[in-house]
Amino acid sequence: MKYELYYWPHIQGRGEYVRLALEEGEADYVDVARLPESEGGGRPAVARMLQDASNTHPPFAPPLLKAGKLIVSHTANVLQYLGPRLGLVPKAEAQRLWAHGLQLTMTDFVREAHDVHHPIANSLYYEDQKTEALRRSGHFKAERLTKFLNYFETVLARSGGKYMLGKSLSYVDLSMFQVMASLNYAFPQAMAGMRAKILRLNVLHDQIAARPRIAKYVASPARLPFSTHDLMRHYPELDG
Repeated sequence: MKYELYYWPHIQGRGEYVRLALEEGEADYVDVARLPESEGGGRPAVARMLQDASNTHPPFAPPLLKAGKLIVSHTANVLQYLGPRLGLVPKAEAQRLWAHGLQLTMTDFVREAHDVHHPIANSLYYEDQKTEALRRSGHFKAERLTKFLNYFETVLARSGGKYMLGKSLSYVDLSMFQVMASLNYAFPQAMAGMRAKILRLNVLHDQIAARPRIAKYVASPARLPFSTHDLMRHYPELDG
C-alpha cells in the first residue's frame, strides 16, 4: 500500500502527527502537497481533495490520508487507522481504545494551545487580538498547560513501562513527542518552569528524538521548522 498524505505544505500543523507515524513505521507514502504544483502538488492538491464533488463522504479539513480508494480524515482517526498497519499500537482492543482516547485528549490540548494566540477567531490576524491573547495566555499557562501535562505525566507513571501504553512504542508516543517539541518552541519559559514536574515526559521526548528513523526525518528538509504560522506559535509576550 502506498499512502498519500494531503496537508498544507507550508507548516507542520496537524499533518506532522501523521508524518511521524509514517516515518517511524517505514511506510511508503507521498506528501502530495509538498510536490510542485506542476506535478499535482501544492495547496491546490489539498483544495481539490476537499472540493471533490464525487466524494460521497466529503472531508471537512486536512490532514487526509488516501489509502487506495479509502480517504481517512482527522488526525486521531488517521492514526487509529495507521496504528495497526504500521505496528504502532497493540493488538488488544482495550489498548487500541486507550491509545485513541489519549490521542483525542492530545487533540483537545493542541487546540487549546493554538487558541492562546487566536482566542477570538481564526480569520483574524494575531495582531487583531493581542489583548485577548495576552489574557488567554495567562490562564493557559496557569491552568490548562499544567493540567494537561500533569495528566500525561501521570499516564506515563502508571503505564508500567517507559512508553505511554507501557513497554511498547505506539503512535501516541510519537504524538507526545510532537506536542512537547511544539510547546518547548512556543512556551520555552513556561516549559522550563515545569521541567521538574514532568521529568518522564521530557525523557520520553528525548527517547523519541533519538530513534533512528525519527532523528533522520527531523534532520531532513522534510521536517519544516516551527514558525509563527503554525498551530503553536512563539510570541515572547505570551510566554513571559
